[in-house]
Amino acid sequence: MGCICSKGASEQEKVEDSDTVEHTLKDYSVQLVAPTPSLRDDFVAEVSSLGGGGADGSVRLLSKTASRANRRSNAANDEDPNKTQVISKPGNSNHQRWATMDMGANEKKTVMSRIVSMPHGAEGEQTAAEWPSWLTSVAGDAIKGWVPRRADSFEKLDKIGQGTYSSVYKARDLETGKIVALKKVRFVNMDPESVRFMAREIHILRRLDHPNVMKLEGLVTSRVSCSLYLVFEYMEHDLSGLAATRGNKFTEAQIKCYMQQLLLGLEHCHSRGVLHRDIKGSNLLIDNDGVLKIGDFGLATFYEPGQKEPLTSRVVTLWFRAPELLLGATAYGDAIDLWSTGCILAEMYAGKPIMPGRTEVEQMHKIFKLCGSPSEDFWKKTKLPHATSFKPQQPYKRRIADTFKELPSSSLALIDRLLSIEPEKRGSAASALSSERKTMVFSSGNSNLLTK
Repeated sequence: MGCICSKGASEQEKVEDSDTVEHTLKDYSVQLVAPTPSLRDDFVAEVSSLGGGGADGSVRLLSKTASRANRRSNAANDEDPNKTQVISKPGNSNHQRWATMDMGANEKKTVMSRIVSMPHGAEGEQTAAEWPSWLTSVAGDAIKGWVPRRADSFEKLDKIGQGTYSSVYKARDLETGKIVALKKVRFVNMDPESVRFMAREIHILRRLDHPNVMKLEGLVTSRVSCSLYLVFEYMEHDLSGLAATRGNKFTEAQIKCYMQQLLLGLEHCHSRGVLHRDIKGSNLLIDNDGVLKIGDFGLATFYEPGQKEPLTSRVVTLWFRAPELLLGATAYGDAIDLWSTGCILAEMYAGKPIMPGRTEVEQMHKIFKLCGSPSEDFWKKTKLPHATSFKPQQPYKRRIADTFKELPSSSLALIDRLLSIEPEKRGSAASALSSERKTMVFSSGNSNLLTK
């Protein structure tokens, strides 16, 4: 998605939205900002105009106390042309929501709205909450229980990332004043497969909750535009950007701190049955306090050890792609994220990518030269589809220890394990944390972890 951090571009604008309502209140948009009350709750819903003439508005639920206060206030201002009318809930109603209407000056008569029982269960609730039909029909489970944010409650400040199907903006939440990152995803022709792909990312992000994993804070959508905004916390930097800073070289303390945070985030993801499948420096976001968070779950997927359903091998950025993926493996697990992690660790010490291949063939050749090639027995037994194409004419010896001999022994041992050709020898994020915890300096919140 591009990193959620500052890149220095500027583009001040407000998020545009042209919501069109397709429900009972034709000229009003509906936003539920409170859970559906029980049958015994006394409540009303307020429909407020967004502009002159009352052509667009929003609905929110009010408590019994608030509704009584509004009723008294409205009685005192009965002649106000822009008055708010509160319609009391009948004592014997069944899931009826009675609305207060902020009438525009051009309205000639009082309007009363009643939202009856939600149709079609969860789908009806999503409709009432202003989710567009193109999203609810494909991604209903992913957004279940959530309410969309209003587009005009954010102000864009800068464009900080650009991808094929998405853009990332630095923005201000006008309700809280908090700086956030907005990832705008565009869907070509409302393609259901594209929407379903994004729904998987939303579903995954909602399952994760860890200090070292980017948190999805909300969603902004429109009924008429083919786009969706994902709201994230804002991070000032990414690991690749810091590494590329002129004259910057990470200290051992910084490397170990970032490494531990990365492993903690991965341990959480893997324990929740999530493979990231695109660990690289630009997806590791860092704030001004040195806190690292794993971001961009666009290629992530759910998995279970030993699952029979095949996965795609066309994942992970080439320089960080595990050899089994290059060989066409469709049955794999968390070892592919650990290989990428080993590449990141070695890169932080080396100050540059350690295996920057330009093609898959060149990438595999660089892997064999550094990590050694599999045994002859492996080539005889393997059924991986691309094995024949990538088998070297002569075996390569492993050169990890020679290449990184200047590194601290604990870091060298970890790189050696994570960059094992055999996936089962890479261990797990939990085992890497366990073995290295004593030597790693973890000082989250210490701003001196960033190069000044």
